[in-house]
Amino acid sequence: MESIQVLPQAPTFTLPVAKVRSVYQITDVERKLGKLQHHSESREHDSLRATYERMLERGPERFQMKPSGIPEMAPLYDALPNFTDVLDDVRRHVALSHDSSDGLEVTPMLLLGQPGIGKTHFARQVADLIGTGMNLVSMGSLTAGWLLSGSASQWKGAKPGKVFESLVDGRYANPVIVIDEIDKAASDAQYDPLGSLYSLLEHDTASSFVDEFAEVPIDASQVLWITTANDERAIPKPILNRMNVFEIQPLTPAQARHIALRLYQSIRAGHDWGSRFDDAPPGDVLDKLSCLVPREMRRALMAAFGNARLASRGQLQVDDLPRGAAGKGRIGFMQ
Repeated sequence: MESIQVLPQAPTFTLPVAKVRSVYQITDVERKLGKLQHHSESREHDSLRATYERMLERGPERFQMKPSGIPEMAPLYDALPNFTDVLDDVRRHVALSHDSSDGLEVTPMLLLGQPGIGKTHFARQVADLIGTGMNLVSMGSLTAGWLLSGSASQWKGAKPGKVFESLVDGRYANPVIVIDEIDKAASDAQYDPLGSLYSLLEHDTASSFVDEFAEVPIDASQVLWITTANDERAIPKPILNRMNVFEIQPLTPAQARHIALRLYQSIRAGHDWGSRFDDAPPGDVLDKLSCLVPREMRRALMAAFGNARLASRGQLQVDDLPRGAAGKGRIGFMQ
């Protein structure tokens, strides 16, 4: 039986509503654990046995989150001005689940754009909007092809994959899973690191996803998938066809200047030492910061705050910015 409850959280936009959803069947786990009793004197299956016992102890029910209403997303549109199309898509999906017993379903999405433009930050904001956690899988630093789907239990050092861990060890049936730099996934003849996505990105087949380690069907149909990439040509066509593709445009100079001001104010408000600085930086500092992508803006601002403090000043100057940041031109910006 499904129950409806409100969790004692305080997300940014609107209090989320949670209903309970089972992400696996207890009988499946008990059956698998029973088969291991034949190997009770062997330590070979200790890790697998511990996994099944943990699943039984935790139980299969997880919170399935969604906003309690259609949220006021103006702050997000303001903070992410070049993500308007993606935010529109999320808002449409939220509207569909509003005032219904249905869970929130968002079509898997691919965010294409230059590095540092804010793609991962967007994913964190979506997770905050919905009320779930975010799990980041970086394909650029992937060292094991089975990271998503787990490795067979007979292999030394085998363990479950990220999807299994997010659903079984996490609190939510619909976490946001971000596959960062999906175009950097290196495949070889032995294992395709994206192979599991062929079923995970399809709603029907994802409902009975089988991790190669635990070999127990898991309901991953409610996972919200966000992938990021710089170049879609490196992504297999069948994967692309399963996602909504959004090309994130570079910020205009005016948008970048606005983001720089917001970042300054956010950093200042988030630290006790922020009260020692002016409410806003001078215009020439904003002009220099606006030449950077958001990721670089934050680093440059932190350095500038430190340099100004060393000089016993409460106002930033252009010379406080890192030398490389202060000298960059407007490359890659929309005119």
